[in-house]
Amino acid sequence: MIATLINAFKIKDLRKRLYFTLFMLVVVRFGSQIPVPGVDSNVFKDLFANSDGAMNFFDAITGGSFEQMSVFALNITPYITASIIMQLLTIAFPALEEMQRDGEQGRKKMNRITRYVTVGLSVLESLFMAIGFGRSGYLEKYDAVHVITLIAVLTAGSAVLMWIGEQITEHGVGNGISIVLTINIVSRIPSDLMTLYQQFVKDKTVAKGVLSAVVILAIILAIVILVVILQCAERRIPVQYARKLQGRRQVGGQSSHIPLKVNTAGVIPVIFAQSLLQTPVILATLMGKQNGTGFWNKVLNGMSQSHWFDPNNWVYTIGAVVYVALIIAFAYFYTSITFNPLEIANNMKKSGGFVPGIRPGKPTSDYLTSVLNNIILIGAIGLSIVCLLPIMFNGLFNADVSFGGTSLIIIVGVIVETLKQIESQMMVRSYKGFLSE
Repeated sequence: MIATLINAFKIKDLRKRLYFTLFMLVVVRFGSQIPVPGVDSNVFKDLFANSDGAMNFFDAITGGSFEQMSVFALNITPYITASIIMQLLTIAFPALEEMQRDGEQGRKKMNRITRYVTVGLSVLESLFMAIGFGRSGYLEKYDAVHVITLIAVLTAGSAVLMWIGEQITEHGVGNGISIVLTINIVSRIPSDLMTLYQQFVKDKTVAKGVLSAVVILAIILAIVILVVILQCAERRIPVQYARKLQGRRQVGGQSSHIPLKVNTAGVIPVIFAQSLLQTPVILATLMGKQNGTGFWNKVLNGMSQSHWFDPNNWVYTIGAVVYVALIIAFAYFYTSITFNPLEIANNMKKSGGFVPGIRPGKPTSDYLTSVLNNIILIGAIGLSIVCLLPIMFNGLFNADVSFGGTSLIIIVGVIVETLKQIESQMMVRSYKGFLSE
C-alpha cells in the first residue's frame, strides 16, 4: 500500500489528483465543525452522552457532525439512501433498468435522477428533524424562520458533500462518495482509541496495562484481517470459449473465469440491518422516551446494541440473533437484485463461452445460482462475525466506542478499492509512456 502511494506521487497527474483529494477531505472535515445557526450544539452533545451508545454508529458515519449539529450533520446518508432506492427501483421499472444498461449516457441520467432524489430526501429529513427538535426544545426559537433556516442549511450541506464526492470521483483518485464516508469514520478513531486507553490502560499496573493494550490491538488486528479476507476472497468459475473460424483463421478457444466475490453485497446488508434495528431506538432517544420499564422499552433495549452481551441482562442478546438473521436475509436479497445469473449465462452463450461440464443457457444459470447461494451464506456469516466481535467486546467489558465491525468493513473496503483504482491509473499511464517512446 505504501509503495503504491509512493509510486503514485512520482507521476505528476496522479500527484495532482491525490492533492486535490486531500484538499477536498480537509474541506469536509472543516465543514463538519461549523455549527448550524439557531441550534445549541451543547444540547446534542449531552443527548449523545446520555444515549447509552444508541447513536454510536450514526455518530461514526457522520464523523461527529450530527453530535455537533454542524452544517454537514446529514452527511452523505441521503445520497446513500437515494442510491439504494434507485437500485431497487430498477427492478420494478423496466425504463430505469434499460437506462442503466444504456452505457455512459444511461449512467449520467441515473446519476442525475439520484441527485434529485438525494435533495428530496435531504429536505424531508431536515423537515422532520427541524419539527422534532423544535418540539423537544432543542432549537433556540421554534418559529418558521428557524425551521426554514435549519432545513436550508442541512439540505445545502448534504448537497455540498454529494458534490465533493463527485468531484473526487472525477478529478481525484475516484470512489469519491465512499472516501468521504471513510474520512468521517476515520476521524472518530483517535478519540475512540483514547477512550479505550483511558478505560483499560491508564492508571493500571504495568502488567495489566500492557495486557489490556495487547488484547485490544489483537482484537482490532483480527477484525481487520478478517475484513480483508472477506473483501478480497472470491470463487472463480472457469469459462472456456469455443474456437470460431473467421476467414482463414481460427479465433477464440481461450480460457477465462467469472469472479464471484464471497462478500458479494459488501457492507449493504449490515447497513440495512443496523438501520432497521437502530432507527426506532434513535427516534425514541431523540424524543426522550427510551428510558423506562414498559414492554416497548424492553423491545427498544433489545434493538439497541449497547444492551447486547450484557452479563446482567442476557435476554437482550436475542437482538443480536435477530441482527445476524437480518444480515443473512439482506445479503441474499441485495445480491439477488444486483447479480443476474441468467443474464450472465445468456451473454456467455452468445459469445460462445461455457463452463466446463455444464451445458450453456439455463443449466449454467442454475449452476451459478447454486454456487452463489453457497458463497453468500459464507460471506454473510463472516460479516456477522466481524460486526458482533466489537459489540461483544463492548457488552462484556463496557468499552463505549463509536467505531466497530461495520466501520472497519467500510474503511478496509474503500482503501482496497481506492488502491486498485490508483494502480490501474498507474498502469494506464505506464502503457501510454511505453507507446509514446
